[in-house]
Parts: sequence; C-alpha cells; structure tokens
Amino acid sequence: MSNLLLVKTTDDLDDLEQGIDTLTSQYELTLGTQALQKGQLNQLSSTLQDLTLERDKLQEENLRIGELNETLDASLYGLEDLLGLPQSDEMTSNRADELTVLASQRLYFLSNLPNGLPIQGIRVSDRFGMRMHPVHKKRVRHNGLDFKANTGTPIYATADGVVEYSGYHKKSGFGNLIILQHGLGFKTYYAHMSKLKVKSGAFVSKGQLIGLSGNTGISTGPHLHYEVRHLFTPIDPEPFVAWNISNFDSLFSNVKGVKWASLRKMYPLNQALQTAQQ
Repeated sequence: MSNLLLVKTTDDLDDLEQGIDTLTSQYELTLGTQALQKGQLNQLSSTLQDLTLERDKLQEENLRIGELNETLDASLYGLEDLLGLPQSDEMTSNRADELTVLASQRLYFLSNLPNGLPIQGIRVSDRFGMRMHPVHKKRVRHNGLDFKANTGTPIYATADGVVEYSGYHKKSGFGNLIILQHGLGFKTYYAHMSKLKVKSGAFVSKGQLIGLSGNTGISTGPHLHYEVRHLFTPIDPEPFVAWNISNFDSLFSNVKGVKWASLRKMYPLNQALQTAQQ
C-alpha cells in the first residue's frame, strides 16, 4: 500500500512540476515589473523544489508519504492565494487542474492587455480627464496619466505587442513617441521620451525596455505621458495600471467603455460580470 501511494504521489508531483514550470516561464514573461507577484510565484517554485528533493528522498526511504502530500497541498493553496481566490476546503486533483487552467487564462489576458506600471516615476502628476493645459492655458481633455520622472528613467512595455510608431511626433506635441499595438484592439502611447529603444515594426514583450523618459515636445518638465486606447478611444489608464493576476476580475467591472461580455465566448471572465449581462 505504501508503495502504491508513493507511485501516485510521484506522478502527481511530476504533473505539478511540469505545470508550475510552464506557469513560471509565462509569469516572468507577462508580468514584467510586478515584482511582488513574481516574488510570490518564486516562493511557490521554491516550495516545489523542496518537494522534489523530498520525493527523491522518499524513493530511497519510502517514508513520510503523508507529510509530502500535506506539503504538496500547501503549495497548491499558495497558488490559490496568488490568484486571489478563497482557500478550498479540500485540495483535490480536479481543483489542481482548475487552478492551472485559470492561471493560464489570466496570464493570456495579462500578456495581451496593458497592465502594471510603465515606469517607476516619482509620482502621478496629472490624471485622466478635463484639466487646464499647462502650456496653452485652456481647459482641455487629458487622455492619459502623467508620471513625473527624471530624464532617463526606464520605460517598459505594459503588454506584448508590436511597435506601430516610434519617432518624433511634432503634430501631436508628444515629442518622441512610441505607440504599441496589443491584442483585442488595445494600444498604449508613451510620450515625451528622451530616447527610443525600439523601432517601428518590432515585436516587444511585456516588461521590455522601450525607451527613456524625457521632456520632448510640448512639455513643462521631464515626465512620461501614458495612454491606453481601445479602438482609437482613450480610456482611463488607472484601472489598467492597478490590474494584476490577484485582482484579475476588477478590470472587467471597473472599465465600462469596452464590451467585455463578448469575451465570454473565448474565456470565462468574472462571475459578477456574467450575472450582470444575463
């Protein structure tokens, strides 16, 4: 009986190891600068490494199988915490499969839609909405977030995509500007940069360095002007900046200008949204 339990435990651990290795590579690629969550996943991977060592030892000693199973469950509960989910009463193989699928779905969206900070700025100096233009001195709509930052501060892509434009854009007053095309009709704009690190037509990944902050174009001081647009319409970037794997459902509730309901045919989104649309 003990040998049978060991074989089953070993098979389960092999499956979990392969799944978490895949999640780790996806996570590091898609979540870029979100260091806190990356640290959580690294801790989970460290637990998996400890389990692997323990399994190898058990194969020699054939002991403490129950302890290993308990530690294995604990690592899966850690994945639930990372995903911002309530803890299951019991960790079954079906629940482990559900967690893997859910994590993959979330990582798909987090790789293709803008999320997280594009820059480690000093502070947000101007927000989305109507404002008095600092140069033209008239009330106009501000279509993004301004991050006050010293010249030369690194700027990162907030999602995978392709560079639609990289160059000096005089007409808009944006100065050195990069426009990235992302999935599902989204674009991001990065303006007033001092240096451009990618060229038009290039593919970029989330977290990739694309330029340095500056004061080019119509600007009163060094900063990054950052926009999120969907089908040419500017959207408040703040919910996207705050969006991550743990609060995944929040975007679909907080951003009203996008027809999220149609995405249900591709992937299930948050339960509150589905109920509201029925």
